[in-house]
Amino acid sequence: MDWKLPFSTGIRRVISAAAAVSLALLWAADILVLLFVTEPPIAPTTWLPVFVTGPLAALALPSVSARFPLSFTARALGAAAMSVALSGVCLYVPVSGTDIGYLEAFALLFLIFRALAQVHPVRTMAWTVAALAVGMLMQTLRTRTLGGFLAGSYMATIMLSLGIAMGCVVRATEARRQRAVRDVRQAERLALARDLHDLIAHHMTGIIVQANAARTVHATAPEKVEPALDAIARSGTETLESMRRLVRVLREDGHQALRPGDLLAELGDLVGEFCRHRPDAPAARLEASAAVRASRFSPEVEATVLRVVREALTNVMRHAPGERVTLRLDADPEWLRVMVTNSARLHPADHPAGGRGGFGLIGLRERVEALDGTFCAGATGSGQWEVRASLPRPVTDAGPAM
Repeated sequence: MDWKLPFSTGIRRVISAAAAVSLALLWAADILVLLFVTEPPIAPTTWLPVFVTGPLAALALPSVSARFPLSFTARALGAAAMSVALSGVCLYVPVSGTDIGYLEAFALLFLIFRALAQVHPVRTMAWTVAALAVGMLMQTLRTRTLGGFLAGSYMATIMLSLGIAMGCVVRATEARRQRAVRDVRQAERLALARDLHDLIAHHMTGIIVQANAARTVHATAPEKVEPALDAIARSGTETLESMRRLVRVLREDGHQALRPGDLLAELGDLVGEFCRHRPDAPAARLEASAAVRASRFSPEVEATVLRVVREALTNVMRHAPGERVTLRLDADPEWLRVMVTNSARLHPADHPAGGRGGFGLIGLRERVEALDGTFCAGATGSGQWEVRASLPRPVTDAGPAM
């Protein structure tokens, strides 16, 4: 499970620092109690929670043990097993002080929270949380008194309930986020399938018209038949390229059919509209290489380029409204590349364009990858924000088409 809560980089650092400071203070409290409260002779069960089980349980936390080869589940179960074993031993050792380590207790609580938030599948999560909860509750047996057991169980139950509740909330939040991501990807696939359906219908209409025209002129002007057949073959090839990506879906009511158009002209209109909404900002630039101007691309590729540019400009309008924007298109025999870049902000935001909670970039990635392309978006080394897409070129050179 990819744990991506909607926190900025700064907030995540503050949370990590607060957790580290809390664990350090708890360990210091354990040491102070051991040195100044516990009376000698000090039994091993008294210093083991301070110097062994407590630190090892803290090291099982992901922020501390990310470089360890063991998985989080193995580390958590190991910490629970050590705590349960020590609690069992404490029942047979005379009381010499408190055998409950603050660091160990709260490390187990944090492990329960982490397991609930992240561990999959559910069965593994349940067993891990159960083992950690048993280890945490059994710590109250180390007092060896009925009053200490009841008071400790009361406090442990409260903390355990809060930890479980917070973990369940985080798990539910992440589950909703992942469902939303899947819904966006599915919607983008269906939108692409509908567009491809319209494009194929357009091509097939052209093929039928050209075939009828060739039949009509066959007797009177046979020299025009061969160009018509060439046009039919070209349209058939484009149709096959589109059909390879077509998904069988039902079209929604009111969906407008997609028609092929001039890519650079439509991009120019899009950039012009973008500039009109930013009268005080620098004008956006549209740059296209000679290879792009001399080529024609499949309609689904052109539609995807328009979709990428529209989403990128929308994000610039929302998150960097006063910055300079450059749109570049380049092509080689195999790829069409589109790149939208805006200048660096004086105060860069922690969130990516579109917001960490938004799904526009997820939809773009799904659409581009559905056409066997590549997509990336992020900050450059100079602080600029860049959206880049590369699409394969099922193209033919520009020329007259029937």
